[in-house]
Amino acid sequence: MRPYVVINIAMSADGKISTRERRQVRISGNEDFTRVDRLKAGCDAIMVGIGTVLADDPSLTVKSEACRQYRRKQGWDDHPIRIVVDSSGSTPPASSVLNKGEGKRIVAVSGRADATKISLLGKKATVIIAGKDEVDLAVLMDELGAMGVHRIMVEGGGTLIAGLMKAGLVNEIYTFIGNIIIGGRDAPTVTDGEGFIKESEFIRLTLLESRRIDNGILLHWKVNSPGEKNE
Repeated sequence: MRPYVVINIAMSADGKISTRERRQVRISGNEDFTRVDRLKAGCDAIMVGIGTVLADDPSLTVKSEACRQYRRKQGWDDHPIRIVVDSSGSTPPASSVLNKGEGKRIVAVSGRADATKISLLGKKATVIIAGKDEVDLAVLMDELGAMGVHRIMVEGGGTLIAGLMKAGLVNEIYTFIGNIIIGGRDAPTVTDGEGFIKESEFIRLTLLESRRIDNGILLHWKVNSPGEKNE
């Protein structure tokens, strides 16, 4: 069975997740950081795309000791499995995601990834080859499900999220909308890529919750199944 996929993302009031230079911006505050850490602690794995790794160098670790203790009580590692979707195998071996914190790592690459890079990454992580030129996300999810991964939190970026949405692999979305305007037609959005043209292709959502948090608002969505009508 494929994992249950939850996207968590923070964006500006105008829908941007970083600047046009792909520079990380603090959009939410401490209350939201605590929420995200708890959400992360309840997942089997955390997934990001290679663009996020190169731009932000995240560790994807659980920050709170209380959350790590919760995981230990469940018999889990302190940190969820960290997964990087990286078609060309460009994840730096010295990156934080491969080195900070104990626990398992997975790098998903495509068939075009250089064998030398795959060998180097294999010293730090389990390497999954899925897809010919780009990572086939559906195949990857099948592989992860077979490995016992049941729940994944996706933290970005826009290209990965767009691919997951287009493939029908997302179940829930948390979007924190902050009180800033970033602007810029080239600044990345929550779902980058070509987008959809036909209205029949649009992804439909059902709003489960909305609440004020920090200086913004948190929206919690369920992704509707194809053909499902909004209530």
